[in-house]
Amino acid sequence: MSQIPVQKTVFNKGQYSKVIDTQFSQLISSNQTEEELVFTVDNFFELYDQLFYQIPRDGETNSHQFILQKEAEYLGINLNQDDIQALLDEITSLRQQVIDTQTVINELTKANQQ
Repeated sequence: MSQIPVQKTVFNKGQYSKVIDTQFSQLISSNQTEEELVFTVDNFFELYDQLFYQIPRDGETNSHQFILQKEAEYLGINLNQDDIQALLDEITSLRQQVIDTQTVINELTKANQQ
């Protein structure tokens, strides 16, 4: 059996950061520049478009529902369905009042013409 010599180099804390690259630069392709690694808003939307149908529709996190709630919160929009339904009910009621008023106007107009 032959012995293989092993040489061990030990660095103290001060030398370590000067000798060892802790930036993980080996993981970056040599073709990529630092500028290409910056994530931009355009990159985000390109990726969002690619992932759109892979994102779950509903869910408390990582879903379209989550994104919508977060955006509404940021924009100051209230997504409370009860408030929306109350407004829809009020619109329906006002439309009915317009129809009823128009019916009365039509009846009075007919009565005056006779």
